[in-house]
Amino acid sequence: MKWLQIHITVDQADVESTETLLLSLGAVSVTLDDAEDQALLEPLPGETPLWNKVIVTGIYQQNDEAPIDVNSLVAFAQLQLPANTQISHDELEDQVWERAWMDYYEPIQIAENFWIVPEWLEPPEKNAVNLKLDPGLAFGTGNHASTFLCLQWLGKTDLKDKVVIDYGCGSGILGVAALLLGAKQVYATDIDPQAVLATKQNAELNGVVDKLFVDLPDAFNQTVQQEADVLIANILAAPLIALAPEFSRLIKQGGEFALAGVIEEQVEEVSETYQAFFNITEIEKREECWCRISGYRHHN
Repeated sequence: MKWLQIHITVDQADVESTETLLLSLGAVSVTLDDAEDQALLEPLPGETPLWNKVIVTGIYQQNDEAPIDVNSLVAFAQLQLPANTQISHDELEDQVWERAWMDYYEPIQIAENFWIVPEWLEPPEKNAVNLKLDPGLAFGTGNHASTFLCLQWLGKTDLKDKVVIDYGCGSGILGVAALLLGAKQVYATDIDPQAVLATKQNAELNGVVDKLFVDLPDAFNQTVQQEADVLIANILAAPLIALAPEFSRLIKQGGEFALAGVIEEQVEEVSETYQAFFNITEIEKREECWCRISGYRHHN
């Protein structure tokens, strides 16, 4: 079976109407892509950011016995769109889509003897610390710069027999990594129930679920009664700023922390907030703009 793709390049304001048009013409799905290589940084909670120019693609199932008249479909779409709208089309051969998605991922080396390995692949170094991961469950695969920065920090931090908090756990990659690197207990939380499920599944995949507690924030707050030795939070600048007093309560005196999900322009504001509670010892940047802030809680 073949699939027909109709690609329409429009301004951001016309995306919704173009999606509706393609669906009304029988598209089985619609995808959105950047038309101008424009970076999108840190959406606010609840926002879905879009590029200024967007390629809206409708995917149509091609039946060999009754193929779609592509020229007529494109001509009709053109009549409904602003003049000179760019439209193109191509055919897509059928394939095992789940396999194509999986092929995108490769093992990621975080440090010497420390790898993130998609669960269906063999580890490059069998004797290394190999964190097996299902990348499809929630945010956090190691590919994103902020996640990589956190994993690097965990890899060089003494976690042996430490209690670790993973705040905003996503896929659970950081909490599971901490356990594989020697932590004795991880408490993890996220506002997304899918992230809680993903964290449990990835902990089971790596054989560390018995050392991990993960739940939504209300249950997390009721459960965590002891101060942690280490806290790591890969979220966004605004919630990090709001959570600074709470994090100071969760980390013991002298306990270490790492914050990520912060772009370079936000480092100063986040750092100023945290200096009331913590000593900041390092600011690390990766891929032009993403930063990690780390340090330890003041000794009173």
